Amino acid sequence: MNELTPGDLGDASEPFTLFASWYAAAQKSEPEYPDAMALATVDGDGLPNVRMVLLKSADPSGFVFYSNAESAKGTELDANMKAAAVLYWKSLRRQVRLRGPVSRVADEEADAYFASRPLQSRIGAWASKQSRPLESRFALEAAVAKYAAQFAFGVVPRPPCWVGYRIVPLYLEFWSEGAFRLHDRLVFRRAAAGEPWMKERLYP
Repeated sequence: MNELTPGDLGDASEPFTLFASWYAAAQKSEPEYPDAMALATVDGDGLPNVRMVLLKSADPSGFVFYSNAESAKGTELDANMKAAAVLYWKSLRRQVRLRGPVSRVADEEADAYFASRPLQSRIGAWASKQSRPLESRFALEAAVAKYAAQFAFGVVPRPPCWVGYRIVPLYLEFWSEGAFRLHDRLVFRRAAAGEPWMKERLYP
């Protein structure tokens, strides 16, 4: 299932259709979290930082994830709106790497996605001061109880600091495991968003 053939990779003229095909296959075969994506940013000293986030949408406009803007990743992105990410699907022995500038999604888009989340996740977004020191687990549970009571009889609005980010890829690499480490790698590059893609194969 992981083998690359001219029809599923070599003849691809642009990366988003190919990603959609691979992602659909991962949603069927990956036992948990096919949307798990390792996100890399850099801090003020240029030291890379990486963590797992969940990919929430992917189309020609970019790859979207959500976070607290006051978290480590949020403050790093505010200072340097560039990121890299990788999705790896063990069941398919495939991965996709991407790099590019980052922008925030529109408030309306973030509002719509936030409203679709489970109630407890919306409450948790208010209760968690993401990435900051936590004095005890009890303090977090108390914050959850506070906001659960506050929003008990109404809509849970999106916290102002809870935002969406869109990576607009300038580089997309599709990798598929091959026998004896002779993997298949296909790269799409472009100079800027809206520019045509250039495609090339890489040695494994």
